[in-house]
Amino acid sequence: MTLFDPPAPLAERLRPRSLAEVVGQTHLLGPGKPLTRLLASGRLGSLLLWGPPGVGKTTLARLLAGEMGAHFIPLSAVSAGVADVRGAVAEAERRRSGGQRTVLFLDEIHRFNKAQQDALLPHVESGLLTLVGATTENPSFEVNPALRSRARTLVLEPLSPEDLRGLLERALADPRGLPGVTAQPDALDLLARLADGDARRALSTLEVAATLADPVTPDAVTEAFGRHLPAMDKGGEDFYNLMSALHKSVRGSHVDASMYWLARLVEGGADPLYVARRIVRMAAEDIGLADPQALRLAVAARDTAQFLGSPEGDLALAQAVVYLALAPKSNSVYVAWKNALKAVREGENLPVPLHLRNAPTALMRGQGYGQGYAYYFDDPQGSFAQDYLPGGVRLGLYAPTGEGWEARVAERWRKLREAHGEAEAIPDAEA
Repeated sequence: MTLFDPPAPLAERLRPRSLAEVVGQTHLLGPGKPLTRLLASGRLGSLLLWGPPGVGKTTLARLLAGEMGAHFIPLSAVSAGVADVRGAVAEAERRRSGGQRTVLFLDEIHRFNKAQQDALLPHVESGLLTLVGATTENPSFEVNPALRSRARTLVLEPLSPEDLRGLLERALADPRGLPGVTAQPDALDLLARLADGDARRALSTLEVAATLADPVTPDAVTEAFGRHLPAMDKGGEDFYNLMSALHKSVRGSHVDASMYWLARLVEGGADPLYVARRIVRMAAEDIGLADPQALRLAVAARDTAQFLGSPEGDLALAQAVVYLALAPKSNSVYVAWKNALKAVREGENLPVPLHLRNAPTALMRGQGYGQGYAYYFDDPQGSFAQDYLPGGVRLGLYAPTGEGWEARVAERWRKLREAHGEAEAIPDAEA
């Protein structure tokens, strides 16, 4: 072995040689589980393996092909194109003439555009190719429906810290791994936690840490690992799941969870202004009139984040999130607005009553525009007595909650409804 012929990375050297060596994914490979049953039947159909990096998608595809005695053709959608697919088809035809099946493994299948994915369809449908596609993105969004309908989607899960701990111990004991290297138990525990379910990342970090200290210590692991950035695919499903978790934690008034999900977004590289816009939305949608100050604070946090940038402006976002999580909650305006839109979209266009119409000209006043309007400050009782909707229509769009500011004004709202003769108009209860 020379400088110009380095050994394969530890993760590659320790790649499982049989399904029995696969770590994790017991929901797919355990007794009676989907892949176990497929292999027992001898009929391995096309598959889409969806899961985060470093959980064994490539390894699993290779082992499945081996179990079926099929020829394995690996391609990466990052660099492959239709010409490579044609080459795989030609190879599969030659193999079929000799009685051997072919498994085409397409890594990062979501990188193929629609035309490239469509090029696979006839060969998958005819059975010439058994396609095993691997993706870190949700196939519902990234894989054509026609291709999804011809392949079974299996979800691979991140490896647990216990799974990773066992894998790291195997790496220290296996002759293919790091024989002779030792590690302190708390160092392995730390690495198993930091790796975020990614076996490749755990093994690569252990390999570097072994060059820094023997035995491997927690400090060596920390140095080898570098800064711990939480996994997040900006603009992808993880990002929107984190945004959803933040919003729902604020809505549920869980301060610690709200701060945690905000930190995950910020550390994962989310656009602070995008996060700020969602925080403003929370203030309007979920706090509303229970605390009218919340919207002002949220807008101020957005302005501060824009003015200062990260990391200084992130503190303003954290302040707003804590305030919103602590604030009383009301979606009364949100519901009332939905009710108003529904009334407009599904009902007739109600005419504006004459006494409410604008009357800037003598001609309009001659047509009765503005006549009989009772100005509140001159005639409060007359103002309440006049109709604000035509023909005695009653809509009942808004209802205050018992939270915060709205609880304090609920009695005034009730009296106003009575004064307008609308006490019977009960708004729809809508979540």
